[in-house]
Amino acid sequence: MLNLERLRTLDALARHGSVSGAADGLHVTTSAVSQQMAKLEREVGQQLLAKNGRGVRLTDAGRLLADHAAKILSQVEVAQSDIEAQRGQVVGEVRLAAFPTAARGLFPAALTSLRADHPELRLRTTELEPESGIRAVLRGDADLAVVLDWSNKRLPVPGGLAKAELLDDAPDIAMPAGHPLAGRTEVDIEDFADDDWVSWPEGEFCYDWLMFTLRSKGIEPRIAHLAGEHHTQLALIAAGFGVCVAPRLGRGPVPDGVSLVPVRQPMRRHVHAVWRADADRRPSIRAAVQALRAAGRSLHAPVS
Repeated sequence: MLNLERLRTLDALARHGSVSGAADGLHVTTSAVSQQMAKLEREVGQQLLAKNGRGVRLTDAGRLLADHAAKILSQVEVAQSDIEAQRGQVVGEVRLAAFPTAARGLFPAALTSLRADHPELRLRTTELEPESGIRAVLRGDADLAVVLDWSNKRLPVPGGLAKAELLDDAPDIAMPAGHPLAGRTEVDIEDFADDDWVSWPEGEFCYDWLMFTLRSKGIEPRIAHLAGEHHTQLALIAAGFGVCVAPRLGRGPVPDGVSLVPVRQPMRRHVHAVWRADADRRPSIRAAVQALRAAGRSLHAPVS
């Protein structure tokens, strides 16, 4: 009889590609992963792992069993969803991921609501950029991720995931208070063709969006500074080192010396939740989506 937890360990090894990655994903130690795999090898009577430099790789038998493990675990997820749905109770554990401004802007209110309405539900959260959040849900490392895309650049959602819109987030352009456009009631993003930009780090979805948006208007961006935290970006703006796009979700206090002007064209960040379709009937997932939507409504206009 194959042990489900050992199959879960093998599945994590196949998805993460290393013992340390599997340990991080399962929130256990590397020695616990090694022990589980040694027991699984004894159960099946075949070698599942082989040394590969300083790491390990799956043998042919390991890959074969890992493929079956993924299917078995998916079916277990469906069974758990069906049992929870029949019982109709919001219990168990939900692991939530969100990009940083959504974690700051939505999680406090949503988690407070969930704790008050469903005291038997255990909640765990982490910050992940949108693409990393989607990968975490696909790997089974998160149950639900709050992700984003833009009105002119959508984030692909792979098959096997369900999606719910949470809110639309309207951005402003942040500039030093002494900027020539600081007194405007509205601006276009191309008005800043000659300005230095403070941007998100390279490789992040919003960095790619900024480059795509400016280049689509015939502007080669002058990216002078990179900062992952919006507070850091705004501090650089206050010191006179450029301009930046400043979404409103999770923005927090704006430093003195910064002027915020809305963008004239309908430029929006679309914020939504994604989760595995085979978990769609779990009451805990539905409760989490409802709480996130309510948190969004308290801050912004809901999605139309």
